Amino acid sequence: MKPHQKTFDRIRNAVLPEFRERVADYLVEYENILQAPATDTDQACAAAQQLRGYLRGLNTTRVLGMEDWEDLDRRVAQEWPLGATTKDVPGSAHSLGEY
Repeated sequence: MKPHQKTFDRIRNAVLPEFRERVADYLVEYENILQAPATDTDQACAAAQQLRGYLRGLNTTRVLGMEDWEDLDRRVAQEWPLGATTKDVPGSAHSLGEY
């Protein structure tokens, strides 16, 4: 199994069934970048931020439930470097006052 594959599988499973195929098509792009060994930190940071935005959009359009979105957003933020915005992620060390 590829690194972080469980996160992508959870995203696919959390999406309403009628939207899974379309969402899976978009997720392939994020998977290719975030799971590639040659991806540098800046690319991974940008892709992780974009993935978080995509998940937020799925939540806004009710394709993904609020509880699922919060869990998936937290997972993405914890698994990939997010740069300066990590302090804004609920549950991250920065938001808890730990450094």
